This record gives sequence, structure tokens and C-alpha cells, in this order.
Amino acid sequence: MDQTSSNSQTLMARQPIFDRQLKVIAYELLYRSDNDSDGDFLEGDQASSQMLLNFTSISDEGATKRVPAFIKLTREMLLNQTLPTLLCKQVVAELPGDIEIDKPLLLAVQKLRKDGFKVSIDDFIFDPKYALLLKLVNIVKIDVSQLDEDEVKQQLEALEPYKVTLLAKRIDKLDHLYECVDMGFKLFQGHFLSKPQVVKGKKSVTANSLALMQVVQEVQNPNTTADKLEHLIIKDSVLTFKLLRIVNSAAYALTRKIDSLNQAIVMLGLDQVKKWATLIAMSSNKDKPTELSRGLLVRARMCELLAESKGYPDTSNFFLVGIMSEIDALMDMRMDEVLKQIPLNEELKAAIGKRKGTQGEVLKAAFAYERGEWDRLSDFDINDAVYEGAYRHSLSWAQEVMQSMSEDNA
Repeated sequence: MDQTSSNSQTLMARQPIFDRQLKVIAYELLYRSDNDSDGDFLEGDQASSQMLLNFTSISDEGATKRVPAFIKLTREMLLNQTLPTLLCKQVVAELPGDIEIDKPLLLAVQKLRKDGFKVSIDDFIFDPKYALLLKLVNIVKIDVSQLDEDEVKQQLEALEPYKVTLLAKRIDKLDHLYECVDMGFKLFQGHFLSKPQVVKGKKSVTANSLALMQVVQEVQNPNTTADKLEHLIIKDSVLTFKLLRIVNSAAYALTRKIDSLNQAIVMLGLDQVKKWATLIAMSSNKDKPTELSRGLLVRARMCELLAESKGYPDTSNFFLVGIMSEIDALMDMRMDEVLKQIPLNEELKAAIGKRKGTQGEVLKAAFAYERGEWDRLSDFDINDAVYEGAYRHSLSWAQEVMQSMSEDNA
């Protein structure tokens, strides 16, 4: 991981924005400046542009794509025209819902639109004072967690005369997402992917998933051997194929191809086999949105890096805790039911299911950072620069992994 300066002032995370097909169409950038000077965030056209490229790239089906970033702007930033025009295709300028509306503000928003920017307004509650602004805005974000269904419908009726795209934010459950789709929202934001969809009847971990988890368990055995792992891995054709493909990929830059599973295991090493087996297990559910797997990859790598920064031993176990932190959503099962069926020790299960122990504390820290809960970060005795460096590295690493895992690279 690249070292990050200890005097770094800005912490930043990103939250995906989805369309109706649960494809990521943008990210909202959540950031905190230590000196509370929001203007510092956009100083320097080149730095800002590079930062946005790093934070708004995704890898889907093997291809790297750029998506826009929603960035909150203060009234002062708007009036001072702080946003560099070269970012017009990369940024959606987001206005706070309580912003003072007057002629200078309207002129500043008109200038943004003329420069090619799209504009959104956050935490919107309709009031006639917004009439002129709504003629300039592209996207209206409504916090559906603060309104009941009738109140949401009233907001949508008031917005009907305006040509705006509706975004529902802070959706925490899948059934709430479906309700918002039915009401006419086109874009969606929240932690709804982290919750399992309700399914009738009792569900079990599939045979393939269980086999993969057995591999993960065996790798933790200090007395395991390549022969023992080969015996387990060979039972799963998908895992066998993907491990061979990974070890033969450009990432390892081998001078000759590896065609033996035993050779691949020796070449990768036990820690790498554990990682890749778990990644394959987590990404095997094709019914789930890609963003769920991507988020787990980022979190897992970040947990591992945070553990390294603290000098904790067995950092690969921190990775395992991160990658399995939302296995309930992947399996559409309650977390306690999933953990009963997979062969992990009690310490790991407590970290995954209850956020207990050292590994659980690191997992909570990673969650707090990625959700922009900046006030919680001081609870974990980790330097801000470590958070920032770990998160940026994890985003880049996850993108590389998503590409290497894609069937298009076979």
C-alpha cells in the first residue's frame, strides 16, 4: 500500500447510486476536511480530476468504466464558481436542501448548467420558493427514511410539473426499494444491498458454496498441505478453473503456464489460496448486483490493511471477516443461520456476526469509514492517514480483482 502523508486533511469515501436494474450509474463522494474548509476539496484542477477518476471508476464484466460523482457544494463554492469546468462530465453538482435561494444563487446554478454540469438538490422537501430552482435542477433527492408513503407521494405530486429525475435516498431494505420503484423513482441510494431478501422456507448453503468454505477452513489449518487442498479444490470445477486462470494471469507474470492444480496451490501460497477461494465463493451468486461483491472486496482488503497498520498477526483472517461481513445478503439468509452452516472457528463467527473481538473492531472501523461516519473513527485508534491510504488502495485493488475474476478474461 502506498504511504499516505500523516498531515492529509481530507477523508473521502463513496456511496453508489443505482438505476432500476441495480447498476451503478454514479457515486456520491462523502468527504470530511479536518479544517472544515470545503473549498480545499476542489483546489487544483489536475488534482481534483485525478481524484475523481480514482474514486469513480468501476470494473464490470472485465471492462473499466467511468461514472459521474455527486459532490456537495456549499453556497460559497457556488457563488465563487469553485468547481473546475473541466470536471463537467465527471461531476454532478449537489446543492444542500436548505440552501438559501436568491438571485445570486440562481445565476450561479445557471452558470453551472451552461458550463455543462448536471445539478441535483439533496434532502428535498417541496416549497413554492423552489419553483425557479427546480427549472434548473436535473435530479431531486428525497430522503424516504424521513417520510411515510403518503408524504412521499405528496412530494412526487408537487414535483410532477418539473422535468426532474427522482432519486430515493437512505433505502435500507429491498422491499422499500421496490415500493420506491413503483412510486416512480428512477435512481436509488442506501444500504439496501446489505440486507438479505426475505425468502420463504428454510434455505441451506449450496453444495458448491459449502465446498469453497471447506477450502477456506482447511487453509487456516497450520498443518495443511498442497495435497490436502488439492483434494478439496478439485471437487469444485469452477474453483479449479478460476484458480488456474488467476495464477496464469498477467498479474503473476509467469514465464511459463501452470497446468497442475498442485503447482498452482504451491505458486499462490496458502494465504492467497484462502483469499481467492473466498472471493470466488462470494462472487458465485449471479443473481446479486455486482456492487455487492465489489463492496465486499473493498471492505475485506481495507480490514486487512488496517490490521497490518496495527501490527496484528494473521491479517488474512481480517480479510476473511471483511469478505464475509455481508454473506447473509449474498445467501438471502439470516446471518446466524449462515454461520451455523459454514466451517469457521468461533472467533471468526463472532467477528462476522456480532462485530466482536479484535477482528470485529477492525470490521466496524472499515464500515464507519466507507459510510462516511467520520465521528466514529476516533473510537478505533487509527490515524486518519491510514484510513485514507487503506481505502484508496482497496478501491484500486478491488477493481483489479473484479477484472481478473470476469468471465470475459477467461
